[in-house]
Amino acid sequence: MVKRIQVIRGMNDYLPEETIFWQHLENLLKQVLVSYGYREIRLPIIEQTLLFKRAIGKVTDVVEKEMYSFEDRNGDHLTLRPEGTASCVRAGIEHGLLYNNIEQRLWYIGPMFRHERPQKGRYRQFHQLGAEVFGQQGPDIDAELIMLTMRWWQTLGISEHVRLELNSIGSLDNRARYRKALVTFLVQHQKHLDENCRSRMHTNPMRILDTKNTNIQRLLNDAPVLADYLDDNACTHFSGLCKFLDIAGINYTINPRLVRGLDYYNDTVFEWVTNNLGSQGTLCAGGRYDRLVEQLGGRATPAIGIAIGLDRLVLLMQGLNPGFSVKSRVDAYLVAVGENIQFAAMLLAERVRDALPFLRLMINCGGGSFKKQFGRADKYGARIALVLGESEAAAQEVILKDLTTGNQETLAQSDVAARIAFFIPHRNLI
Repeated sequence: MVKRIQVIRGMNDYLPEETIFWQHLENLLKQVLVSYGYREIRLPIIEQTLLFKRAIGKVTDVVEKEMYSFEDRNGDHLTLRPEGTASCVRAGIEHGLLYNNIEQRLWYIGPMFRHERPQKGRYRQFHQLGAEVFGQQGPDIDAELIMLTMRWWQTLGISEHVRLELNSIGSLDNRARYRKALVTFLVQHQKHLDENCRSRMHTNPMRILDTKNTNIQRLLNDAPVLADYLDDNACTHFSGLCKFLDIAGINYTINPRLVRGLDYYNDTVFEWVTNNLGSQGTLCAGGRYDRLVEQLGGRATPAIGIAIGLDRLVLLMQGLNPGFSVKSRVDAYLVAVGENIQFAAMLLAERVRDALPFLRLMINCGGGSFKKQFGRADKYGARIALVLGESEAAAQEVILKDLTTGNQETLAQSDVAARIAFFIPHRNLI
């Protein structure tokens, strides 16, 4: 027997009953983005490796350990994208979207790739919805982006199960001064650090602040605090953001150890977290990256962005809001029984689709008795059945049966589309 090929570890298949749930969820998120003036941008899955090394930082875990990188036939070094912001900035520079600080509000969606240890809510192929704003530097846009995310949670009915954590990591100069003080502290206590923290101590010491090691967390209670090293501009920006959130009634916690894992951030960083996903509690995160456009070869442009982990959001929704469900169904099922009747049924189905392009209409294929075909209509959740037999086809008629009430009527085929529209209201297809 030929050995079956299975999906790669940490990468998942999502079957039709699952994808319709994803589609409905994504559509709700997109509707909120559009209502705030964001436009979609579509980005390639593969980029030059240099893009991520320059944007994310060579000594970050993502670049050092997690990227799927390879050399192609031309000898180019390429990487499956581990995140979306760098690609969005690259595209903005390349296509002239970012100039003279003209505001751009963009969103994108798709798979990302990181070679991590797979566990629930943390996969090697995962899916993100990201949003980026370019050309705005005040705390008001930071606040509005957080308000947008709050509207997501309200729309999905999970706002009581997520909480907002905020911090300011200041400018590069602020962090350089803080890093020096932090390294001095860590050197004095290095015998208490684990191997991972010791390896980061001189390369990326701020990442030690969000360690999950409880012993080191207690040690860090005596470490220098980043807020003490922020300059006036950083403090003013952060206090302005907090004021906006207070006025909007959005609760938050200032977490002085929140630093995010990518080097391009400055000033505002934030995370929406939950206690309902075990160790993978971060649902949505983001922050400012005012230097990244210039760092990647464009003109200096202030920017802020967010990304939401869709895999985790789906898990959270399934656990917290079981009423949030979508059935994979059709609106109408065409039952065709009789000799040489299939061709007439297919032509009728196409005429109905021409008149009602929004309709989900499935035609029975493969024959079968009336009972068997009506069983299939039930299986697919059809609201109505169209019944075409030899006598109906000869008379250019069709029987329309309401599968909810059992009532049925015989109609001219030319009138059936208008009658179906009475049962099935117009809507956009998913």
